[in-house]
Amino acid sequence: MVEAVLARRPRAFEKLVREYQGLCWHIVQRMVRDPDDAREVCQNTFMRVYRHLHQYRFDSTLKTWIARIAYTAALRHLERKRIPLQEPSDDDEHQSLVENVGDGFDLEGTCADDEIARCLHAEIAKLPPLQRTLLTLYHLDEVPIGEIARITGVAEGTIKSHLFRSRLRLREALESRMGVAA
Repeated sequence: MVEAVLARRPRAFEKLVREYQGLCWHIVQRMVRDPDDAREVCQNTFMRVYRHLHQYRFDSTLKTWIARIAYTAALRHLERKRIPLQEPSDDDEHQSLVENVGDGFDLEGTCADDEIARCLHAEIAKLPPLQRTLLTLYHLDEVPIGEIARITGVAEGTIKSHLFRSRLRLREALESRMGVAA
C-alpha cells in the first residue's frame, strides 16, 4: 500500500485512508472530545501521512506509524487549546502496585449490564485525555502495551501506572454511583 501511494497509483491514498480512518478517529476522538475539532485533527493527520509517507521506514507496522501521527496531532491540538493531558499526580506513588497490569478488574464483565455500561462510559469520558486514550486502546481496542508505548511515546511502566489508576478510579466511581462491587 505504501509503495502504491508513493508511486502515485490512482486511488491508492484513498484506499489507505479508508483502511486507517477508523483507527485515526478512535485515537483522536478519545483525546479531542469536540467532533468538529476531531474531524479537523483527523484530516490533518492524513495530510501529514501523505506528506511524510516517504519517511516511513517499516520499523513498525503502518498501523502503528499512522496511530503515532494521529496521537501526536491530537496532542498538539490539546496543547494549542491548553487542555491538560492528565491530572497532576505523583507518578511514583503507585509504581510498586502496577508491575502487573491485571488487577482483577474485569472491564468487559462490568459492562454486562446496560445501566452499568452507560455509567462506565460516562466515567470513562470524565477521565483526562491521556488516561482515557490509554485505557480504551488497551481494553477496548486490545492494543498491547508495547504498541501503545510506540504510538504514544509513553514508557510502558507509565502506561501500566495510568491503566491501574484509571481502573481504580472507574471501580470507585461505579461502586459509589451504582453500589456495584467491581
